[in-house]
Amino acid sequence: MDFNTYFRASSYAMIAVAMLALAVAGGLHPILVFLFAVLMVVAWKLEGSHWQLSERTGLVIVLLSVPLFFVDWYFQKAMGEAAGRLGVNSLAHLIVFLSAIKLVQVKSDRDWVFLYLISFFEVLLAAGLSFSPAFLGTLSLYLLCALSTVIAFEIRKATRTVKPVETRVLVPPDSKMFRRAARRRGKNSADANRLPLTALLLLCFIFVLAFPLFLVAPRSGSPLISRGNGGLSGFIGFSENVALGDIGTLKRNDQVVMRVRLDENETGRVKGLRWRGIALDEFTGRSWRKSTEAKTTKLQANDRGSFRIDSTDAPHRLVGQTVFLEPLDTAVLFAAPRPVLIQGDFPSVRVDAEGSVQFRPHEVDRLIYRALSDTYEPEPEILRGDRRQYSNAYARYLGLPERLDPRIAELARDVVISANAHNRYDAALAIESHLRTNYDYSLDRKASGADPLADFLFNVRAGHCEYFATAMAVMLRTVGIGSRLVNGFLPGEYNEAADAYTVRQSDAHSWVEVYFPETNSWVTFDPTPPAGRGGLQRSGISAWLSKRAEALELIWFQYVVGYDQQEQRSLATSLHNRVFQYQHWLSRTLADLKKAPWSSWQNPLTAVMVLALLSLLILVGLRLWRMGWRGLRLSRKRTEADLAPIEFYERLVRVLAERGIKRSDDQTPLEFALQTEMELPLRITDAYHRVRYGSHVLSPQELTEIDRWLIAMEKRND
Repeated sequence: MDFNTYFRASSYAMIAVAMLALAVAGGLHPILVFLFAVLMVVAWKLEGSHWQLSERTGLVIVLLSVPLFFVDWYFQKAMGEAAGRLGVNSLAHLIVFLSAIKLVQVKSDRDWVFLYLISFFEVLLAAGLSFSPAFLGTLSLYLLCALSTVIAFEIRKATRTVKPVETRVLVPPDSKMFRRAARRRGKNSADANRLPLTALLLLCFIFVLAFPLFLVAPRSGSPLISRGNGGLSGFIGFSENVALGDIGTLKRNDQVVMRVRLDENETGRVKGLRWRGIALDEFTGRSWRKSTEAKTTKLQANDRGSFRIDSTDAPHRLVGQTVFLEPLDTAVLFAAPRPVLIQGDFPSVRVDAEGSVQFRPHEVDRLIYRALSDTYEPEPEILRGDRRQYSNAYARYLGLPERLDPRIAELARDVVISANAHNRYDAALAIESHLRTNYDYSLDRKASGADPLADFLFNVRAGHCEYFATAMAVMLRTVGIGSRLVNGFLPGEYNEAADAYTVRQSDAHSWVEVYFPETNSWVTFDPTPPAGRGGLQRSGISAWLSKRAEALELIWFQYVVGYDQQEQRSLATSLHNRVFQYQHWLSRTLADLKKAPWSSWQNPLTAVMVLALLSLLILVGLRLWRMGWRGLRLSRKRTEADLAPIEFYERLVRVLAERGIKRSDDQTPLEFALQTEMELPLRITDAYHRVRYGSHVLSPQELTEIDRWLIAMEKRND
């Protein structure tokens, strides 16, 4: 490829990749991207033709286009664009317009630099809009194109500053090297084949230098990353007051809420896995809300990023989870039931009286945190023997609405009596089973009227999880069993590629927790039929590809976006443990060798291996003793072509020095040869230049001829 063609191709690629990065981040409409791609093709065809705009015309159009920024801004505002996107969209449109004008005009060096700067600002804007794995790919491609373009630009600029007469410093203008280069590459061109490889090697070198800094550099800010499109708005069901039926609205959306990765060997071990969100203890007849007592929150102390939420008497039962929570307009932090410890880069967290953990609403931030939960529940036989009365502190879990349909209490008593239940646990099982088997699951909000719960139980007889959980909690309270409603999420779809659960809005769920005072424990019951507890399960090629993409994104957010001081400490601990394991293995191996009987050394194979190892160590030691550390360097065998330009030229210098013609340190080989005013030194110097700087390999005939010239000069000295 001609060098000038390569320079233009690399520059166009750099501009195109920057535009692609902005498009991937959602900063440009696909139609605008397509139009710009077409314009780039047209601009490429117009390069060097008289159809290109002049620099003056391009400058005038650029200056006149600046007011279009404000026109575009007001137009988008009139169209109802979100406030946070107004400036971003207008700036992106202005950048595209300026790039388009510069592409179709005659370009000097400053115009190319202007295009490079615009592409750089496009990448910066894309970084502010999205910091996903897709952006990482476009950024890496942009850096590769940028390095290649900058190198080509500097070479192009430098070649224009070298005068032809200055080449005589190295070689004569009529030398064979120039003639061969002209035939092989064409006049006024340079070999650009190595520039892409050079740019790639530079990019790898930069990555190698930057990666250790990324691992050890302290994080002064938060690891959270801002998203330009905002969080999941209208995220109902996780506030202090939830109307009956709100969860059903949430379940109609399949948007991802979070991803949860359990610790190693935990997947499949936890039964009835779910992600607890918020617990509500007061039912008004049409909604659930927190009572005054439940609203009481406690600020947890920050112990180097760890917040103690509860206590446990069996640390071995703790289930570790790493939660990648998408931007939400709720303050709730989700975890497996009964979180004991939360670890994350939070300034503080609060825990209410119902055990719900809260940070703050994060509409534009992703949260990455770790939770340890004690999911243990007492055995059924222990729960059946619980006869202790509720204390006054738990009386609120028996509260009922003022105008509760009396048929609900009658239904609860009938179910308990029919099941012959004589304790709280069996009564809860009976009501749970009755609701599961005698009612249908539906996302339609059919129950209505002044008492939607009674309408669900006695008329509609169909609803979603919130109606089932509400019915069970209220029925339990009518028979004197303390209960509360919990809103959270089912485990979601397990992604084996990411080794994590993908939890969507459609996995939102409500269930019941029943209090047993004897063991001071809350036990989970779920009256929703199986049809309402099955999450989205994808299959096929598209699902396979989607899961792999999710796995890549999860790795990106954990080890790049969310890489903070906690991850640094974890990495340091892991490296320390690995080094300790190797040390332990080495000491144990040496100890085994010492204890091994001498008969094992009499094995021929063992003896040969030991002798070979000792011989190698002795050889290396002798080489180090004689040559120092240079002795460890591996040098390639010097060929005749490598030795020729050095040996025959040194021989020439030595022969001329014997005649009294000595080369000074500041002289080039050509200047020294011209100083001699002899033909043979010029011929030998020309051959030296062709081999040393022109990558030419002398033939045996040429070497013989040079040797004959040198012998003739040596005879004259004699």
